[in-house]
Amino acid sequence: MAQPVDDYHGINGNVSLDRRSEIVQSPNRYELAGLVGPGGGGGGGGSSSDRSNNNSLSRSSEAGTYDLTSAEAKARGLNGNGLHTVDENVVNNNHNNNNNNSFTHHQYQNQPSTPQYGSMTLIPPGGANGMNGGGSGTLRSIDEEIKKKKWPTDRAYFLAKELLMTERTYKKDLDVLNTWFRDELTPEDVENLQPLFQYFDSMLEHHSVFLRDLEHRILLWEGRGGHETHRIGDVMLKNMVVLPIYDEYVESHREVLQRLNDLFENDERFQQTYRDFELQKVCYLPICYFVLKPLHRLLHYQLLLELLLEHYGDDHFDRTDCHGTLMMLTRTTEVVRRELAASENYTLLCEIQRDLIGFDTLVQTDRKLIRQGCLLKHSKRGLQQRMFFLFSDILLYAFKSPITQTFKVLGHVPVRALLTENAEHNAFVIFGGQRAITVSAGTTAEKTLWLEELTKAAANVKHKPQTQLPMVSIKYCTSSEENLESCGLNSSLINTPAKPPSSRNNTALHVCWHRGVTICLDDHLRAGRNQISGYLLRKFKNSSGWQKLWVVLTSFCLYFYKSYSDDAALASLPLLGYSVGPPGIQDAVQKEFVFKLSFKNHTYFFRAESEHTYQRWLEVLRSATQTQDLKLSAAGNSNNHHHHHSNNNNNNNGNSNAPAAAAAASSQ
Repeated sequence: MAQPVDDYHGINGNVSLDRRSEIVQSPNRYELAGLVGPGGGGGGGGSSSDRSNNNSLSRSSEAGTYDLTSAEAKARGLNGNGLHTVDENVVNNNHNNNNNNSFTHHQYQNQPSTPQYGSMTLIPPGGANGMNGGGSGTLRSIDEEIKKKKWPTDRAYFLAKELLMTERTYKKDLDVLNTWFRDELTPEDVENLQPLFQYFDSMLEHHSVFLRDLEHRILLWEGRGGHETHRIGDVMLKNMVVLPIYDEYVESHREVLQRLNDLFENDERFQQTYRDFELQKVCYLPICYFVLKPLHRLLHYQLLLELLLEHYGDDHFDRTDCHGTLMMLTRTTEVVRRELAASENYTLLCEIQRDLIGFDTLVQTDRKLIRQGCLLKHSKRGLQQRMFFLFSDILLYAFKSPITQTFKVLGHVPVRALLTENAEHNAFVIFGGQRAITVSAGTTAEKTLWLEELTKAAANVKHKPQTQLPMVSIKYCTSSEENLESCGLNSSLINTPAKPPSSRNNTALHVCWHRGVTICLDDHLRAGRNQISGYLLRKFKNSSGWQKLWVVLTSFCLYFYKSYSDDAALASLPLLGYSVGPPGIQDAVQKEFVFKLSFKNHTYFFRAESEHTYQRWLEVLRSATQTQDLKLSAAGNSNNHHHHHSNNNNNNNGNSNAPAAAAAASSQ
């Protein structure tokens, strides 16, 4: 009998199969376009039998782990009765069919109609008429069949496996720019970016060999080789031959970033090519983020080596190679750590500039992003949601246009002229000149962060020479558009023609707006250091079945693929605002190595292959969510009315006229 489709409710309601939103006919319905068969250009391709038979889980109760490669082979012999991934022929979202799909902000309840951050569906095999997730009996039969095989349980094995899994992702990330992006460029563009492609060519040539060596070693480790193969240091030591290339890249990557930005700002044709490529499903992150991936990768190598040495005893036969590799690597990573903060900051300035209307000189050599996030601005018309950007020399506040999906700057104040004053509840006052604006944070802890950083920024800037940029006091800037030109802001804010929505709604900036949260530069740096990928099992919502997915965690977001070999993600879940931890007794999840992601009434369960893998995912996930842990109490106390955003507020410039929103902001 046909079962109801099992919905996979996402964090980001406008999530499409690539990382970004796409315009659809209704604000309450988002189709995951691109999940089509081999003839439709969707991610993965392959026969329907291949698509439905590669998701089974093989378990070994003796070893406490499961092996994915063997499981896939076993599953293909079970005539499709195993656990499955996504049926690529039928995938869509319908918010009207399930109240749990709707999304409500913490306290921003009457937003203009924008792409919603509510739900996302991954449909089990057979489409709408198929099984609702596969039976648990199938899982048990696979468990029993694989019991005879004892898989490695050593922590070193799982660290080596993490190295392999993340290396697969890293190689594909290099390909995004070196192959996919390069193919879109003219010969002149390629010549202008030749340093980037030369470095990536060399890296890819090397990492293709390294990846092959890793895959071979893991196969031997899983039982096909002797005890002497239960090591990874020798493979990594061989890999260090690539370090001179990285040393040069670390020195010159900033020039690459600047050249990309110069071409983007000064060449309209290149800018259009750039924007069009970021719309492609294969480009799941902004292009600039891929330029920094080699630096992040070196830091991850260092982390894994440190974990291995921590695990090994003094006399372990793999210790010498691991220690030697770490010593060689550390010389390079010390330089990476010195350079990375400035490079991340430059990248963020470029990315914010591309989403900003009305302030055209954001990218400055000495300007540093300190914090970005949502605050509620008090006005005669009630509380207005605003995105605040605190830089080392200037404070901007903006509103996200529902038409252009970009942020319109409504006011700014030099940090040099900035003063703050505490107020009741979670409110505080920002003074600039003779005018003041009152804002409310979501929580007391968030308010404290803003007050501390505003005060610190104002103190620091007083020791620096006066900026030559044309600045005006906030007293001349209001939140109404008619006075914007008097502030020296771009007149394009007024009567901006309708444009397609931004392709960037999955980035931290847009998630901050829709989730009402805040992050700082240090959070971005930590996210760069903490990346992971590998297979996880996702529990279906309304059944005991589990779905195997290849999962990549990067830039505060989970990306889901059918397999590591796929070029385009099936779906993505931004993590800002979520909590992560083990399931509770009330969740009734009777499996080991399961962790729970939750925000309000959105809850997901994922299952790792071992205790070690479980702990590593928890550790990295917490690095992507802990910046918002302080908001959980606010989320729990806020109004839980989940409804669809109406179009009634389209012309309110982001005003929130709901008394409930004001009460929620004031009471927390």
